[in-house]
Amino acid sequence: MVEVIIHIVLLIFGPLTLLGFIDRVKSRAARRAGPPILQRWYDVVKLLRKGAVYSRTTTIFFKAGPMVALACTAIAALVVPLTGDKAPLSFSGDIFLFSGLLVLGRFAMLLAAMDTGSAFEGMGASREAAFGAMAEPALFLVLLVATMPCGDASFSTAFSQMADTGGLTRDPGLLLAAIAFGAFLVTDLARIPIDDPTTHLELTMIHEVVVLDHSGPDLAFVTMGYALRMWILSAIFVHLLIPVPSGAPLLAVGTMLAGQFIVAIGVGITESVIARLRMTRIPQFLIAASVIAAIGILVQFLGVA
Repeated sequence: MVEVIIHIVLLIFGPLTLLGFIDRVKSRAARRAGPPILQRWYDVVKLLRKGAVYSRTTTIFFKAGPMVALACTAIAALVVPLTGDKAPLSFSGDIFLFSGLLVLGRFAMLLAAMDTGSAFEGMGASREAAFGAMAEPALFLVLLVATMPCGDASFSTAFSQMADTGGLTRDPGLLLAAIAFGAFLVTDLARIPIDDPTTHLELTMIHEVVVLDHSGPDLAFVTMGYALRMWILSAIFVHLLIPVPSGAPLLAVGTMLAGQFIVAIGVGITESVIARLRMTRIPQFLIAASVIAAIGILVQFLGVA
């Protein structure tokens, strides 16, 4: 019960703080003072107090998109362990529920974007759908690497076994899986080198143009859903790199938080020193990620054999 409470507290307070920390790292890397770490919280509260503006061409799909995406991400977040042992929602095959919910959340936002009737948002939805479909094979291959040793398609079982066996120090396949998952993470979250989250040029946007017409509480839901999505994907990335201790919730939480903010520092520095890829290069980037994950499966299989 205590682990479940800690898990929910982390899901409430961690995601927006993580985004604020990334913004602060990027500001420091550019030698600027930057916004406060809690700025994302201020923005969300301000948006929740405002009203939403809807075009006459939109329907219920546009209004429901942000709420459905946030709900799907929140349920998926209950599947990923944050306290070392079992997640609040843990069962055999939960990785399929997790993957399905991520896809459903993206579909809801794409449907909302297309419902506006805007050429720009339709273009962004097309890009988001295409790159998302290219990235999903890498995700499934990474999950296969993580769950194959334990023989159970469950995050809790897989991560618990990683902690007991030493993680990537004993399994080189996990290192390749972590590299591939890092590529999936920046693609799914539309971060550099795939997309620039700070750009305002519609012709080069991917994720930002999909949410261009949302305002007020709807935009707050979009921001919270995005932050929560980043939090849980970063948590999986941490599990692949660091054997989060099982059986000691406080130590596991400390390890997870440290890992999360190390990932945030890495994302902030990466976005400060490199530019985004040309759009024609993104498919090659994602194919390479899938190939690396497939090599991880081969390495793991040979190691088991």
